[in-house]
Amino acid sequence: MSSDILRRYSISTLGLVLVALGVGISIKSNLGIAPPSCPPTILSLKWGAISIGTFTWMMHIVFILTQWALLGKKFQLRYLMQIPAAFVFGYMCDASIWLFNAIDAPSTNYVVQILLSLGAVVLTAIGIKLEVVGDGWILAGDKLVAVLSEVTKSPFSRVKVIFDIVMVAFTAAFSFIVFGLLDGNGHTVVIREGTLILAILTGICMRFTDPLIDRIFTKK
Repeated sequence: MSSDILRRYSISTLGLVLVALGVGISIKSNLGIAPPSCPPTILSLKWGAISIGTFTWMMHIVFILTQWALLGKKFQLRYLMQIPAAFVFGYMCDASIWLFNAIDAPSTNYVVQILLSLGAVVLTAIGIKLEVVGDGWILAGDKLVAVLSEVTKSPFSRVKVIFDIVMVAFTAAFSFIVFGLLDGNGHTVVIREGTLILAILTGICMRFTDPLIDRIFTKK
């Protein structure tokens, strides 16, 4: 039993690492980042003393409290595993951002920016699948979408689209109020075509990467 738990959490942790690397690369592209990472990034641009990773886990705590409010007595104790997952993922994002910042300045070559965004898509797609395969950590954003889908009796895919739109809309509104721009602070781009690339292509990419990962991790 203990070896199975270790295996599951190892696979899930690898998934979190890859998703965090996707966040770091997408920020590095300076072409826009995935919708769930937009609010923590724009908040960190305003309050620079607080890292993106810290704002990420703070946002996830809000997501967990929202789940609790929506589910009431149906909220299960195992859902509290989202709390350590939030901290792990948040600080992995910080480590990823630090790593890529140490390598070079944000890219200004458009072809390179597109390639970095596509790289973020692949890493995110594989990372999400590994989280599912491992069945260990639960990220609060994904769980909140599932809870909203259950409560509203709407398809998960539809709720996910609405959730992403809300994340981007909040970011754009905050950015405009604080910086007078819709896409960031004038130096770091938070919302642009890279955001759309990550929102649309990640699911498409998973159609190709999921079968490969299934073959690897279901080997006897």
